Amino acid sequence: MKAIGNIKTFAVIGGDKRQLFLADSLVRDGFRVIMGGFDSLLSIGAITLADVPTAINYADAVIMPLPCIRGDGSLNTPFSSDKLYFTDDLIRTLINKPVFAGMADKLLRAYPELKAGNVYDYARRDDFAVLNAVPTAEGAVLRAMSEYEGTIAGSRTMVAGFGRIGKILSGLLKSLGSRVTVCARSSTDKAYIEALGYKFKNTSRLDGVQNIDIVFNTIPSLIFTENVLKNTCPDTLFIDLASLPGGIDFEAANALGIDAHRALSLPGKYSPKAAGEIIKNTVYTILS
Repeated sequence: MKAIGNIKTFAVIGGDKRQLFLADSLVRDGFRVIMGGFDSLLSIGAITLADVPTAINYADAVIMPLPCIRGDGSLNTPFSSDKLYFTDDLIRTLINKPVFAGMADKLLRAYPELKAGNVYDYARRDDFAVLNAVPTAEGAVLRAMSEYEGTIAGSRTMVAGFGRIGKILSGLLKSLGSRVTVCARSSTDKAYIEALGYKFKNTSRLDGVQNIDIVFNTIPSLIFTENVLKNTCPDTLFIDLASLPGGIDFEAANALGIDAHRALSLPGKYSPKAAGEIIKNTVYTILS
């Protein structure tokens, strides 16, 4: 059996298909895995299924999903029909184990006692964010292809934001034959955008969207306001990749007849195997 330090058994608590592939990969690496919060599954190969307390009590380390909890403090367990919470007894147990979670700040706000333990937010790490941007960008293109009646090749696309996802998404769209415009603010971003062959649009001067077929937003603050949308062609398709509340006024878009969609947790929907590997390898890096 493989071990990292004193860790031989992982508890995988909640999550979507990413966690299923994560657990399978851990087993293939020689670890024992106990999954909790997957009540709707009857079996999953050599992996042990248990309730959440049992999984945590018998594990040396705990891996939670991205995001790790819901807004009401319940665990993110889409494969369970019940709402699950950490009890005081479980919190005391977790304090003595390394806990790896996506968006761990929400976990610590809901269960501040865990600040006394060792909670690691794998999703805040640059190595995770860069690698996870790839399945996110691919998922965004797949979502657009399912909603857009034309082809990406020859389309006019706009990417709002030139962070990790924006960079990879812009390159992917260009490689598929799209004419790409990128919205950003800094002069450095402008230089990179133009050097890479994209058109540049200053986000702070965005007063409407014209001659664009698909807009991908990656900026987690309101950019496409009602005023901007009023000056936007109603045939434009909007895909919002940003975490809630996102960057698009969806109420205004609906009133104006603009087709706008939230596209969250794309790696789990379109590339769960790759996304699970990214989580696993990031946990390994933290442990090393």
